[in-house]
Amino acid sequence: MSHADPVFGRRKPVVIIPPDLRGRLESARLDLLALFRALDQMDLTPLEIPQRLLQQLFELDADYAEALWGLDQPEGSLDLRAMLRDTLAALEQLPNATARFRKNLPQRAHPVLLKLEPATRKSLNPAEAYNMIPGREPQNG
Repeated sequence: MSHADPVFGRRKPVVIIPPDLRGRLESARLDLLALFRALDQMDLTPLEIPQRLLQQLFELDADYAEALWGLDQPEGSLDLRAMLRDTLAALEQLPNATARFRKNLPQRAHPVLLKLEPATRKSLNPAEAYNMIPGREPQNG
């Protein structure tokens, strides 16, 4: 739906949200949750975990959570163009950010993480993608 711009009388271009955006955000959050939970199960000290890179992953997760929240807001309440731009940029960062993080873990952690992370990911409830998102109650089960 286009809206007339009262100042110039032009129509604002329609922002098309990609139909797969919600699924991509949910998947990204679940992938990060699996990584975080796998790390919690590992025998690593805080000094062995690259804290700056971990913080970047937490920030990406927060961006994805905010975007999922934004998708549930009433039409016209957010700047969808800015949200979409920022969200797509954040999604593009995930593969490199996680690779950089894993590369900076101690070598002994790699084989353990390769086993724990996929098993953890498989055990997650898809509703957990909405953890910590206002207005969404995670489903149990």
